[in-house]
Amino acid sequence: MPDRAPRPVDRQLPTEESKDLLALVRDIIEREIVPVAAEEEAAGHFPRQNFSLLSESGLLGLPYDSEHGGGDQPYEVYLQVLEELAAARLTVGLGVSVHSLACHALASYGTADQQAEHLPAMLGGGLLGAYCLSEPASGSDAASLRTKAVRDGDDWVITGTKAWITHGGVADFYTVLARTGGEGAGGISAFLVPGDAEGLVAAAPEKKMGMNGSPTAQLHFDGVRIGDDRRIGDEGQGFAIALAALDSGRLGIAACAVGVAQAALDEAVEYATGRRQFGRPIADFQGLRFMLADMATRIEAGRALYLAAARLRDAGLPFSRQAAMAKLFCTDTAMQVTTDAVQVLGGYGYTADFPVERYMREAKVLQIVEGTNQIQRMVIARHLAGPETR
Repeated sequence: MPDRAPRPVDRQLPTEESKDLLALVRDIIEREIVPVAAEEEAAGHFPRQNFSLLSESGLLGLPYDSEHGGGDQPYEVYLQVLEELAAARLTVGLGVSVHSLACHALASYGTADQQAEHLPAMLGGGLLGAYCLSEPASGSDAASLRTKAVRDGDDWVITGTKAWITHGGVADFYTVLARTGGEGAGGISAFLVPGDAEGLVAAAPEKKMGMNGSPTAQLHFDGVRIGDDRRIGDEGQGFAIALAALDSGRLGIAACAVGVAQAALDEAVEYATGRRQFGRPIADFQGLRFMLADMATRIEAGRALYLAAARLRDAGLPFSRQAAMAKLFCTDTAMQVTTDAVQVLGGYGYTADFPVERYMREAKVLQIVEGTNQIQRMVIARHLAGPETR
């Protein structure tokens, strides 16, 4: 059955402009995303048309400066847009989050000339980005990455393999972290690589348990040559750039997780109030009523947590610990809520005739991407108790 548009959420938005923005997002969702979400996910179809429309509507660069084509929106608003998109289709919501992550390095660390040359097309010119940090043998231990960038005159030559790249093979540009110096975090630099660069080849997309419409693939860099004008920040600054981007990106994942959980709760409530057993709606039975109440409470708590972290970011205050907490709590919530939604629907929840089984499969990846939840616990603990002793 086709998906339903997400129910409106009672949001406390900071301005009338942001309220209009959310109304625009919901209109696009109802007209363009929801009607084909289930069909396209089942077929593994990448919705490039949705990203093109979002770009045309000014929704791909919301948290960035309008000087370069961004939307000048605070993270508090941007994340609620992500939540709405993810509730409609996670492939789209997560895709917007990844694109924003890919723009972060240039927007925050690029020179004025670099920003003027590249950001307008990245933020509002129809381009779609991807972020290349992980490798086949370097996931949670990102500082051990092996992809190399070797200087050759005024150019850099990049060789190596990146793994688990969302939008791998379909992105127009890649923010790439590569080793330009010695071992460890201090030997890594950041580069902006065009998607059609010679020597850049995408492997076949991974066969995943969920998010089939979003291609995830390895990228092979076979002597990819780019100019030094595409190096972002100083040599050796790449790891710090990557970590700064991930703090913000984790908030994007948290918002997406709340969106998926909200969609699952809406579906569970709709079913429980309409399904009758023993002569009355199953929502009358206390066991299910308590389950729905717990689901709703977790979602509200997760939304409050990611918004509190976003407001710290918007105020220019430290938010790394809160971002890790939001990512951890919201994605665990999404897994719990979607699993409970399948249980509410019973046998029907286990079929593809209802979307909750898809939500459950999709929720799992959110506990893994942009730092597993075990890594988030390590980050939080370091803020509380300091670095681990060795």
